Order: sequence, then structure tokens, then C-alpha cells
Amino acid sequence: MTASDGGPRAEGAPEATESSLLPLDHGDIHMCQDGPRDAPALLLVHGSASSTRSWDRLVPLLTGSHRVIRIDLLGHGRSAKPADRAYAVPDQADQAGAALDRLGVEHAVVVGHSSGGVIATALAEQRPDLVTALALVNTGPSLDAFIAPRTPAIEPSRWPPTDEQLRRFARTGFSREGYEIPPELLDDVRRMTHHSLTATMRATRHYLEQRALPARLAALAKPLLVVFGEDDRRWRSSSAADYRAVPGADVVLLPGLGHSPILEDPPRTATALLAFTTIHTIRGTE
Repeated sequence: MTASDGGPRAEGAPEATESSLLPLDHGDIHMCQDGPRDAPALLLVHGSASSTRSWDRLVPLLTGSHRVIRIDLLGHGRSAKPADRAYAVPDQADQAGAALDRLGVEHAVVVGHSSGGVIATALAEQRPDLVTALALVNTGPSLDAFIAPRTPAIEPSRWPPTDEQLRRFARTGFSREGYEIPPELLDDVRRMTHHSLTATMRATRHYLEQRALPARLAALAKPLLVVFGEDDRRWRSSSAADYRAVPGADVVLLPGLGHSPILEDPPRTATALLAFTTIHTIRGTE
């Protein structure tokens, strides 16, 4: 199933946003595409309790030089939410790779925000032929860097949560108290099941317990960019230095921003990403 905005497009203008539902082995995956379809591919992977919509403000800044592909991970957004899945990180990565295969994409730079960076890493481990480079945005390198939340977990009996519960749950995703959280992001959490929310978070924790990301990435020898908002309230921003163990890694700290620079300051985030992705998409498609 495919849809677009359906409006007229001037000659030479970028392709319209295309939204598709791809039937894959473990359930339907919702996907969006923007930008010229013949440009180098850039896959954006959202974090836990989010969706393709978390990238909405950033995408228009990337489409001048990229075919931008976004997916809703299984259990999130408009993708399927099977009740019998553990939502393991390798399985999520396998679904992302299958989606790119279905689109005929042979090479892509993969950008992951928060736990989406964990999925991106797993995809590169599984498909080194497909992933030419990685960019991680506020992705904690290991559980040692995690800042435990003060807000109690939402119990299954209180699901779906109220707006106030959602705001408390999401507030550490931004750099300051009182940040006006976009309502569509609250809706993304609400449309999840309690199982898909808790299972995906457990899966990320399990993957990091097995091996820290810098060790995994060093073994891959892929070009790596790490972008971190300095005021992150979920992962210690000082832990971004751990990624320097990866040969050639570029680490960029963004002062005044928190866990979600893709929402708090899309232009600054795009500047950091484009300086990296443009180089490595060109090299990856030569």
C-alpha cells in the first residue's frame, strides 16, 4: 500500500513524501520516503516509544542530497504490534534490512536516534554490505552511561496512559523542564501496547548488556559519527567520549541541547549529519 500527498509537483522539484506499508515476515512495517529516488540512500531509525514522525522537522533539511527513508520499527507507530514478539534488537535490525531490500537499496548510511542507534549498529553487524556508514544521535554507548529515571514506570493496569503520565514519561527526552512536547509524539506512545513498549526497552538493555556499542563498532570498521546533546538527561553526555575507542570516529557535542537534538534544533543537527553523510554516501555508492 502506497500513498503520497498527491499535489502537483514542479519540474525538477523533489519527489513527494511516499508512505507505504510493507508486509514482512514478522508483521507489516510502515515506511516513508522523501527526496530524489535516485539520490544516495539515508535510513533514519527512531528511538523507543517514537516513530517516523520524530524525524519530521529534520527530513526537509536532508533531502537536497539524499533519498531519505524512515521506518516505524515493529511495535511502534503505524507498524504491526504483535503480542507474541520479544522485539529483540537483531530481529528489529533484520526487519529494517528487509525493508531496504524490498526498496532495492543496495547501500545506505544509517542514522539512529537514541535506541535507534542500537538497531543501526545491529543492522551493520548483520549487513556490512548494506551499511556504508553509521551516525548515532544521543545513543548511549553502554548501560554505565544510563541515567535512571525518577518517574515510576506506567503499570499495565493504567494503560493507555493519560496525557500527564505521558508528559512525565517523555520529559527527560528534552533538555529543559517545560519543553512543549509535540502532541504527535505523545500519540506515538499512546498507540503502542504496554507489551511492545516494555519489550522493546528490555531488548535494548539486553543488547547493551551483551556487549557495549564501541566494542561492536570498532570490530565493524565502518565510518562513524556520534552526535550528542550536551544536556542529555537520559544518557551521560560525557560518555560520548567512549566512542573515541572506534578508530576514526567523529564525536560532535551540541551545547544547550538534550536527548533529542533532532527535535530541539534540527538545523544544527542537520549540519553535523550532512557534513558526514554527504561524504560517505558518495563513497558508498561509487
